[in-house]
Amino acid sequence: MKKVSNGFIYTFGALGGLLFGYDIASVSGAILFIQKQLHLGPWQQGWVVSSVLIGAIIGALATSKFLDKYGRRKLLIWASVIFFVGAITSGFAPDFWVLLVTRVILGIGVGITSALIPAYLHELAPKNMHGAVATMFQLMVMIGILLAYILNYTFAHMYTGWRWMLGFAALPAAILFFGALFLPESPRFLVKIGKLQDARNVLMNTNKGNTEAVDKALNEIKETAQQKTGGWKELFGKGVRPALITGLGAAIFQQVIGSNSVIFYAPTIFTDVGWGVIAALLAHIGIGVVNVLVTVVAMFLMDKVDRKKMLIFGASGMGISLLVMYAILKFDNGSQAAAMVSAIALTVYIAFYACTWAPVTWVLIGEVFPLNIRGLGTSLCSATNWLADMIVSLTFPMMLSSWGLDNSFLFYAVICAVSVVVVHKKFLETRGKSLEEIELDLHKQAGVTTH
Repeated sequence: MKKVSNGFIYTFGALGGLLFGYDIASVSGAILFIQKQLHLGPWQQGWVVSSVLIGAIIGALATSKFLDKYGRRKLLIWASVIFFVGAITSGFAPDFWVLLVTRVILGIGVGITSALIPAYLHELAPKNMHGAVATMFQLMVMIGILLAYILNYTFAHMYTGWRWMLGFAALPAAILFFGALFLPESPRFLVKIGKLQDARNVLMNTNKGNTEAVDKALNEIKETAQQKTGGWKELFGKGVRPALITGLGAAIFQQVIGSNSVIFYAPTIFTDVGWGVIAALLAHIGIGVVNVLVTVVAMFLMDKVDRKKMLIFGASGMGISLLVMYAILKFDNGSQAAAMVSAIALTVYIAFYACTWAPVTWVLIGEVFPLNIRGLGTSLCSATNWLADMIVSLTFPMMLSSWGLDNSFLFYAVICAVSVVVVHKKFLETRGKSLEEIELDLHKQAGVTTH
């Protein structure tokens, strides 16, 4: 293994997040032009948008099998190839059916990276940096979303602009492919396949030559690696139940508190409260900037503040913002003041989400499961997250038409309150612990003895 800097490892390890964010968000602008040029009806538009989520569920579920068989690095290289092929072919798609298939292919890449990267970054980072390094993945997601918003706006004046919007993802996919060739394999996977010296070399590199830290980490890894690889029975067993509740709970709540609906439908929401279309598109870019900035803040907080406290703080702030939007839309809809206060409340809501639930969910999913079922656990949680995303995305337009914007926001505020209670009572705390220490705590909480 060639020695590369920690910055290189973490940046390229997380780069899949940029593709993830870009491919999810780029279609929000592209669909306006796709529907006209390919003559799509409402049903077909819905499938073009949600086809990535279908692919993401497939990719996330498939990851567990390949993650523990071929290793993290190889899977990252495969994901970059899938991204590249999906991006190029969707940019050249001549009709609805080709576009649908290529968007599913892209989604498979999205699903693989969402299940793979949080676990991979955790396994490479020293324990005092777990949160910050894993949050780089979410930072890349937010940068990808912002890039999509900017390019959507840039290419909007071109007749073939939507092809450039979708096809542009091939460039970062190619960069990820070449960068991944120089990335190290996870030391936990190397120990698992008996390559102890290679694992020590990787740990010496990521721990900057701290022999004491490397020896301790290697002993902990060897101890947990002796366990046989588990399956669905072990994942749903008593010993893993607290981790499963934490991982699945975070994955589901991250979506059902309304975050992606609000982010992707922000231009619609802005126009509904009285903004013009151009102002709404520019405001969308502004939200993308806020997302990136507060995710940087989250990186600095992640290893200083407990995960549970961040989630409770985030859900509380989001719930209050939603209640403000509900009250304004209910009692003062249509005025200039209502439009302005709604925009501020919406931005505050997204800021709370972007610095808490957005990154902490992926950090928890990546670190809460024992090594022998980590691939299976992260895959299930990622697939569940995409399924919840798909359900929320499909139901939000119906909620808007039947309940109205104000009552939809009130519903999400109630969900925020429910999430605060569940996090406080049921979630595991993982900050400042090695993956092996988390596993020991998990067994203690579940009342399972380890040998």
